[in-house]
Amino acid sequence: MNFSELGLSPQIIEAINKANYNKPYPIQLEAIPAILQKRDLLGIAQTGSGKTASYILPILEKLQQTAINKGRSIPVLIIVPTRELAAQVEEVIRTFSQFLSRTIKSQAVFGGVSINPQMMKLNGTDILVATPGRLLDLLSKNAISISDLKTLVLDEADKVLNLGFKEEIDEILSRLPKNRQNILFSATKEDAINGLIEKLLKNPIKIEIKPEEITPDLIDQSAYLVSQEKKGPLLRHLIEEGNWQQVLVFTSSIRTADNLTAKLVKNGMQAMAFHGDKSQGGRTEALKQFKNGTLRILVATDLAARGIDIKFLPYVINYELPRSPKDYIHRIGRTGRAGSEGKAISLITEEDKHHFKVIQKKMKRWVELIDSENII
Repeated sequence: MNFSELGLSPQIIEAINKANYNKPYPIQLEAIPAILQKRDLLGIAQTGSGKTASYILPILEKLQQTAINKGRSIPVLIIVPTRELAAQVEEVIRTFSQFLSRTIKSQAVFGGVSINPQMMKLNGTDILVATPGRLLDLLSKNAISISDLKTLVLDEADKVLNLGFKEEIDEILSRLPKNRQNILFSATKEDAINGLIEKLLKNPIKIEIKPEEITPDLIDQSAYLVSQEKKGPLLRHLIEEGNWQQVLVFTSSIRTADNLTAKLVKNGMQAMAFHGDKSQGGRTEALKQFKNGTLRILVATDLAARGIDIKFLPYVINYELPRSPKDYIHRIGRTGRAGSEGKAISLITEEDKHHFKVIQKKMKRWVELIDSENII
């Protein structure tokens, strides 16, 4: 089945084709018709499953049949856990709405930046993508109204709750009208999610896309045994020797990310750090440059491991291993997407070997450990 058989208009199909979406993901095949039918929906799906388009496409389809919004009452609200995901979702909206005859106004709002510029742009917004805290700030200032909301999307609900936003979500839900369409996506079925599901959804259509038990075949994994002091030289050697032009490097701490970035730059390599201590403007600019190919190396903490979709990213390097096997899979899952091949490399010290074995056992895939002694 293709997108044209899912009830989407020619204008949206044109945008889909321009974005080089060849065929629907499994979650899109099920979610798009359900949302078009105005059903509540529960989707259990990992990052990279195509879930964002699965709700954006039918929401746009429905919105183009409505009158232009001229006030501050929001018809569609999408709640997300992080600033980066908010910006990403809003970018997807712009991508798929570009050919619609009815202009769709969307805006992403989040903390960490001045609220005033965001407030000035809110009038006439059709789709608001918001983090919970900033949304409540805007409501407290009467900058928007959600009393007539038609569609609510709660994306990555498990992460929203894990980040401590339960009280904020409860407050937001108390302000919503009773009659509305509710769409909830989560990567996991944790106990905390069950309470939210019962509170939010009415007779929902349930879709579960089970995650791969092993990492995708399109990801070529390798690992190098290296001493702590030679990690930096090995990293630079691999990038320069392979002439890699777009490399995402993961560290486990902000301090390491900053130190490693400084060393890379000192050695004449174009690199920027990406973590929670960076300003929102700095993070947005770094990600923008990295995604469009003008930045060669992005050094990130696990902030970037989930919720950021970098299409056709060829290389991911674990400069340091994450704490959990799940985070390892999230990290390397940034590559090998959209049908493209990718390479994931881990730098392993003697102290890391046991933990790396645990990770491999969990993902049921063994990775060759290469001795780097004769490489650098």
